[in-house]
Amino acid sequence: MNEPTQLQKAQDFIARHAGPRMLVLPNAWDVVSARVIEEAGFPAIATSSAGVAWALGFPDGERISRGEMLAVVRRIATSVRIPVSADVEGGYGATPEAAAETARGVIAAGAIGLNLEDGTNEGLLLDLSLQVARIRAVREAGGAARVPLVINARTDAFEVKQWSPAERFAAAVRRANAYRAAGADCLFVPHVSDADTIGRLAREITGPLNVIAGPPAPPLGELERLGVRRASLGPRVVQATLGLIRRIAVELRDHGSYDAMADLVIPFGDVQRLVARPS
Repeated sequence: MNEPTQLQKAQDFIARHAGPRMLVLPNAWDVVSARVIEEAGFPAIATSSAGVAWALGFPDGERISRGEMLAVVRRIATSVRIPVSADVEGGYGATPEAAAETARGVIAAGAIGLNLEDGTNEGLLLDLSLQVARIRAVREAGGAARVPLVINARTDAFEVKQWSPAERFAAAVRRANAYRAAGADCLFVPHVSDADTIGRLAREITGPLNVIAGPPAPPLGELERLGVRRASLGPRVVQATLGLIRRIAVELRDHGSYDAMADLVIPFGDVQRLVARPS
């Protein structure tokens, strides 16, 4: 089987945002999690910035360096045949130049898309005009590299505590539409899980909407009916994995039994083949 080129992966990935079905992206944090997701038949993978950071022993929030993050992205992107979109949080620097440098690093790592968020670690948002300039810089970086980098522009408007729900909604729509006009391919609005709000966002945002799936969000079928075009799991896959590890550990400690592992253990040889197969 011929390996698709990076350009072909990017073209395939952006086409999937237009349908006919909603794009569902489980999030990986290392090579083996990415290969499990690929083996399950998903057409693409997104990375989890939180999962990558936690696996390296750091909190989420750009606590690891750009180089450390991109090294993991490279390991994942070069170990699977399907497109990989990288969560690079705020782009490792507030300036357009920093965002462009990160975009070039994402492309060099073999990924074909990235998340770029407007939130800060202080619970505030970057100035709208600055974020628009950063998105344009990322778009230009992709064009210069001849890779149509798929930009998933994220707004954390729903995380601004001092705003009312109506103000958060209005800001999310205003920012998402500005990001779309600046060149973003998809608009990512996390921190929202009720069907009514998701449906309104899908109607008022002038581009493909990405939300976080998994509890407490509606099921995938309902998200698709509401108009969502891309559903990712964010850190929830790694959180569920850690929850299972905790359950196993507590059961072993308190009861000396193995029920939490029942029917879940992948045979050793299967894992060996999964990670050792030619890329």
